[in-house]
Amino acid sequence: MEYTKQIEEMTCIAKGANHGPAPIPEEGKWVKASQISDISGLTHGVGRCAPQQGACKLTLNVKDGIIQEALVEVIGCSGMTHSAAMAAEILPGKTILEALNTDLVCDAINTAMRELFLQIAYGRSQTAFSENGLPVGASLEDLGKGMRSQVGTTFGTLSKGPRYMDLTEGYITKLALDEDDQIIGYEYVNLGRMMDSVKKGIDANEAIKNATGRYGRFDEAARYADPREE
Repeated sequence: MEYTKQIEEMTCIAKGANHGPAPIPEEGKWVKASQISDISGLTHGVGRCAPQQGACKLTLNVKDGIIQEALVEVIGCSGMTHSAAMAAEILPGKTILEALNTDLVCDAINTAMRELFLQIAYGRSQTAFSENGLPVGASLEDLGKGMRSQVGTTFGTLSKGPRYMDLTEGYITKLALDEDDQIIGYEYVNLGRMMDSVKKGIDANEAIKNATGRYGRFDEAARYADPREE
């Protein structure tokens, strides 16, 4: 290590206080993190790409500084789905520092990684006060029984009003309208439940019927509308 002449000629003064880093909460413990292996926790990060065309929600479960599981959810850009596939393969096994400096293919995923790193390095994880954290695989609980992301897609115009396309319950097939043509409910198909039935050998039409549900005052509608055609 090189020093300037000015530093070399300075009088040496002893360094006194050295209390180390402030402790952060990690999986039910207070940890003074000084190296990557000191970091553990499960948490989420959200990022967007530069043109703001798409976004990513990234969930990582980190144990002793190493990523054990990664859930990558993206929306808004067709290319991002392929990027998500690669990121889910790239991330597990890396330290969080390696992941922060790895090209995760999509700018939105890279940004989500940055935001997640900031949270977990400062002890703001979802498991900060959960003893021993969460087991590997816990991130899938965000997807529910159908193993599908929680997605909401709606559309509206001034001249024709709103359309519900997809909501948490599933793919919207019918909108229930009252006498004033206002939405009072909808019919949906839970695609995760439907595909689970199809995989079990149930006829597709029967699977759709079994996975269909209704929300709101659907049965009180004055009329019904197809959100994608009317």
